[in-house]
Amino acid sequence: MRVWIVFLLCLAGHAMAAPVTCSSLCVEPEVGANPVQIEVGDFDEAIEVVEDVAAENVCLNHHCKKGKVCEVDESNTPMCVCQDPSTCPVAEGEFEHVCGTDNKTYDTSCHFFATKCTLEGTKKGHKLHLDYIGSCKYIEPCMDSELNEFPLRMRDWLKNVLVTLYERDEDNNLLTEKQKLRVKKIYENEKRLQAGDHSLDLLAHDFEKNYNMYIFPVHWQFGQLDQHPVDGYLTHTELSPLRAPLIPMEHCTTRFFEECDADSDKYISLEEWASCFGIKDREC
Repeated sequence: MRVWIVFLLCLAGHAMAAPVTCSSLCVEPEVGANPVQIEVGDFDEAIEVVEDVAAENVCLNHHCKKGKVCEVDESNTPMCVCQDPSTCPVAEGEFEHVCGTDNKTYDTSCHFFATKCTLEGTKKGHKLHLDYIGSCKYIEPCMDSELNEFPLRMRDWLKNVLVTLYERDEDNNLLTEKQKLRVKKIYENEKRLQAGDHSLDLLAHDFEKNYNMYIFPVHWQFGQLDQHPVDGYLTHTELSPLRAPLIPMEHCTTRFFEECDADSDKYISLEEWASCFGIKDREC
C-alpha cells in the first residue's frame, strides 16, 4: 500500500500549474500538473542567457512530443524529427528500464519513444506501446476471481492517496481548493476506514456501507489522467502513467483496464471507468 501511495503522489501533482516532471516512474505523457522545477542560478543572469539563446535557437520554445527532437531546416524553421535512440542518455541503472508491448526491454523511456518514433506509419509502430516500468518479465495470468478483487483494493487505495495528499498539502499545490473541500469531508468522517492491509471482505463491506466516500476518488483519478486532450475519454497513452508502474505489482492491471473498455473502441469513457469501480451511472 505504501509503495502505491508513493508513486501516485508523483502522479497527482499540482492541478493548476504546468505539465509534470516526475520521478523515474512517470514515463508516459504527463498526468495532472506538477510544477517543473528548474535550477537557473541567479535570476538576472538567467534572463540574459535565455534572451541570447532564444535569438539564435528557434528550437528553444518549439515543443516536440516524446521520441522526437527539434531541428531547423534551410530556412531556419523549427521542425520535429525522430530522435536517434543512440543519442539518448545512458541508463543509470535497471530502475530506468521499461518494457514495451513487444516484450522487449528498453534501457530508458527515451530509447523506447525514440524507437517507436522510427516505426511511425508501420503496423508494428501502431501496436507498440510502453507496457510497464522495469525490465520485461513473466506476468502471471489474472484469474477471474483475482480480477473481481482488483477494484476493491484500487478504490481503497485511491481514497487513501487523496487523504495523504490532503494531509501533506501545506503549500496548496497538490489539490485545488475545490478538491480539498471534497477530500476534507472524507478525511473528517469518523466512519472512514483507515489505511492498512485489510481483508477483501472488509473492503467490500466498507464500500457498501460508505459508498459515498469512494465516488470522488474514482472520479478524481479519471480527471488526473484525462489530460491530452481533456475530452472525457482515456487513451492507452493517457492511462499509461497509472498502469505502467502498477503492472509489476498487480498482475491483473492489464486485464482490468482492457475489460474497462466495454465496447472495445480503444477508449475508456468516464461511464466505463466508473462502472469498472462499481460507481453507479447516476453518479457520473
